[in-house]
Amino acid sequence: MAFKYTFALVCLVLVVFIGLQDFASAEPAIAFGYNPVEVCLENCAVCKKMLGAWFEGPRCAEACIRHRGTPIPDCEDFASIAPFLTKI
Repeated sequence: MAFKYTFALVCLVLVVFIGLQDFASAEPAIAFGYNPVEVCLENCAVCKKMLGAWFEGPRCAEACIRHRGTPIPDCEDFASIAPFLTKI
């Protein structure tokens, strides 16, 4: 009889754990929504901090606003930030 209760408890814990795993891996943008222009501007600011004078932050921000955040710059992806790099 104790085996049935132990088995039921283990099954319940597994179901709850699996359910929480799916919830934890959910995309937060789906639940809360996000503005791609804000993400683009934040990435421009991060790239400016990382690259300093080599990166034209204001030009990146203008491109974000003009294109409504569609080309989101990634500081580690050269192709996405190439238009905003300077030769100094």
